[in-house]
Amino acid sequence: MLDKSRQYSATFLRMSSHKPSPGNRNSSQQKHPVHEGHLRVGPLIEIPQILRERGIDPVQVIRSAGLEMALLDDPENMISFVAMGRLMKRCAARTQCPHFGLLIGQRAGPSSLGIIGHLSQQMPKVGSALRSIILHLPIHDRGAAPLLSVEPDVAVLSYLIYQQGVEGSNQIYDGAIAITFNILRALCGPTWYPTEVLFSHRQPSDTKPYRQFFQAPLRFDRERTALVFPAKWLDCAVAGADPIRREQIEQQITTLENLDSRDLVSRLRSVLRTLLITHRSSLERVAQLFSMHRRTLNRRLKAQNYTFHELVNEVRYEIARQLLEDSQMSMSQIAVTLDYSDASAFTRAFRRWSGTTPAVWRARSSD
Repeated sequence: MLDKSRQYSATFLRMSSHKPSPGNRNSSQQKHPVHEGHLRVGPLIEIPQILRERGIDPVQVIRSAGLEMALLDDPENMISFVAMGRLMKRCAARTQCPHFGLLIGQRAGPSSLGIIGHLSQQMPKVGSALRSIILHLPIHDRGAAPLLSVEPDVAVLSYLIYQQGVEGSNQIYDGAIAITFNILRALCGPTWYPTEVLFSHRQPSDTKPYRQFFQAPLRFDRERTALVFPAKWLDCAVAGADPIRREQIEQQITTLENLDSRDLVSRLRSVLRTLLITHRSSLERVAQLFSMHRRTLNRRLKAQNYTFHELVNEVRYEIARQLLEDSQMSMSQIAVTLDYSDASAFTRAFRRWSGTTPAVWRARSSD
C-alpha cells in the first residue's frame, strides 16, 4: 500500500530471541552471537497492579519469569527484551487473559517512554513529535524499531520487533500499539482516532477488548502491527509545546546518545527488519542509509565475519517464524512479505534455514 511513500524509522536515522525452531537448525543463524536487546521498564510498571486486580500474587508470577519485583520499582530500570517477552507470556497464561499486553499498553502513554516521551510533547507539530520518538527510541527500546510511512493522505505508524528469541511477541505488539495509540491521543487531542488498526498476529477469539479500546476497524494476520490514520494529523500543532524546554531535553538526549555506541551488525539487523517489510532491502539502499559505498559496507561486514546476504537471511528467518507462529497468513502472503517470488521459493529457503518446511514448523509450534 505504501511502496512509494516516505519512510521514517529509528533504524534509518540512528542506530540493538526468537523461539528455537521446532525443526533441526542447520542454518547460519547459529554461526554468530546475537547481542540481546533491552528495554526501560517504564511501560511495564503497572504489571503488579494488573495482577493484583485479578487476584493474583505478582511476586509469584514475576519470579516464575526469573525476575524480581524490585525490577519494576523504578521506570528507569532496564530489562532484557527476551525477559520482557517471557514475563508478558507468563502473565497472560497465569491470568488466562489473552489480551494482557493490551491491558498494559492501555495504562501507558508518553511518560512511559521517559525522556523521549517528554521531548515529543515539546515538539511543534505531531509529525515532528513522532519523528523525535523514532529517532531517539534506542534510548528506551533496543529490541524493536518504529516506522512511519506517509502518503499524501494516509500515515501508517508501525512497531517491528527485530530482537531474536522473543516469546510472547503478540503480547508485546498489543502493548506497544496501545501505547502508540495513547501517545497519538496525547499529541493530537481526544478527537483523534485511527482509521484502522493492523495486527501481525491471528485474530483472538474475543475481539471486544480491542474494539472497545481502539474504536476503529481491526485487521489481523497482517505483515505488521500498526496504526493507520489521516496524514493531515501530522501537521497539527502540539498543545503546550515549549521550545526552551525542548532544547533542554534535546541536550540531555545528546549526552545520553554520546555515551552509547552500537556495532554495525546490530544496527543493520534493526534496519533490515523494517526494510524487508517495505521491500527496500537491497545492498545499495542499505549502504545509502549508512552513508557509505556498498564495497565499504561489505568490507566492514567481512571484518565482523558476516556477509550482507547472511544478515538478510537471518532477519527473513526471524520474521518468517514470527508470522508462522503468531498469524494465520498463508505461505503465499508470507512469501510476498519477505520479497520472495512465490511460496515455493520461500519454502525452499525456510527448509535451508530450519531443516523443515514452514508448514511443518507452524504445526509443531502450535503444539
